[in-house]
Amino acid sequence: MSKNPDVIVIGAGAAGLAAASKLADTGLSVIILEARDRIGGRMFTFRDPACQAPIALGAEFIHGLAPEIWQPLQPRKVTITEVTGDQWCFQKGGLSNCDLFSEVDAILKIMDANSPDESFLSFLERRFPDSEINPKQREAKKRAVSYVAGFNAADPNRVGVHWLVQGMQAEEKIEGDRAFRSLNGYEDLIDIFRQQLAQAGVVIHTETIVVSVSWSRGRADIEARRDRDKEVCKLTAPRVLVTLPLGVLQASTDDAGAVRFAPALPRKKMEALKKLEMGKVIRVTLRFQRRFWDEISLPAEPAKTLSDMSFLFSEDGYFPTWWTTMPDKLPIVTGWAPFDSAERLSGKSRSFVVDHALRTLGTLFDVKSVELARLLDAAYFHDWQSDPFSRGAYSYGAVGADGAQEALGSPIENTLFFAGEATDVTGHNGTVHGAMASGYRAAQEILAGIR
Repeated sequence: MSKNPDVIVIGAGAAGLAAASKLADTGLSVIILEARDRIGGRMFTFRDPACQAPIALGAEFIHGLAPEIWQPLQPRKVTITEVTGDQWCFQKGGLSNCDLFSEVDAILKIMDANSPDESFLSFLERRFPDSEINPKQREAKKRAVSYVAGFNAADPNRVGVHWLVQGMQAEEKIEGDRAFRSLNGYEDLIDIFRQQLAQAGVVIHTETIVVSVSWSRGRADIEARRDRDKEVCKLTAPRVLVTLPLGVLQASTDDAGAVRFAPALPRKKMEALKKLEMGKVIRVTLRFQRRFWDEISLPAEPAKTLSDMSFLFSEDGYFPTWWTTMPDKLPIVTGWAPFDSAERLSGKSRSFVVDHALRTLGTLFDVKSVELARLLDAAYFHDWQSDPFSRGAYSYGAVGADGAQEALGSPIENTLFFAGEATDVTGHNGTVHGAMASGYRAAQEILAGIR
């Protein structure tokens, strides 16, 4: 194990990589401790051997024109493609063109951050009091619930209106309604960080699980376990940056992957943890022998097929949202199971998840699932809820969470610092650029404490 550094960073996700890069640029010695056998955290991309296409098991889309992502990618002339294509909805037993985002947007814009905070479901019930007897209101309410649960991976009965409004306002500033993909997925960004950190002499220890952080002002002692050789190692630094996901910070100390702090984190920070929630998602990516949906047409419009389909929305209980690789026309489709759908699938076997994905597609496209199974060449998925080093997909604010992100991210005694998408205070929780912004913010706090 390397000698004791100026700063120890716990976690090699977007926040940890961004912070370490910024700190190393100033000449500080930095060590990163990462529990997994790879860097990237919830950015987890690899290449499909047949199509040579990036397969994202975690973050996939670049949401809007966030400078944190575009500024490192553009100078290196990384190819970035905007998502295009048709949106389809499966409703009343059939497929039809729809624009779910714009339809729901009108409802979301009614939310008011100046009113007392309430859950999104409570807001809808107040705004649509006649939804039980008014079919139009009932349909609007249903779509809004599906959107918030799907996009934010959030429980509509717990996610706060104030948090949703802040997120919407943040998205508007960066054209967050637009979605892009990098040529090699988020591996392009990880490669840039990998090169920067190597040039700056930052040491990254993977397969190193931090067990405890004992601290007092000006000193933190870290005990970690090396998964590869079962070695217990100890490191000391005057400053430690914690970039653990929210789900890990919320875990009990005896849970796998949890970190014990001694003394325990301050009450204000513990209260902040109770006001934030970790969203749940299961996603599965299927590669078929061919794009069979190119051959599917609508009874009312036989000349129009689904060949330009980008997103497909339904009310399916397992996989309510699907998307293709548009504008690239590859035989690949991804199923998205958020919130309660993820709860039904989390902890299940690979065959269980893939089987339900095929059943859902079969219903939506009116194709026998046994035929889809015959066409299926590969299936990829990762259960982030069962992953002890993430314990969920990404964070959201519950009712009354105002100020919780700031409290969670605030430094302790100029010794412990905190970053990660759950600590972002600009409204970009749950995004890679939000995680990176929090890493840069924490790096500035560390540097300010040294000067």
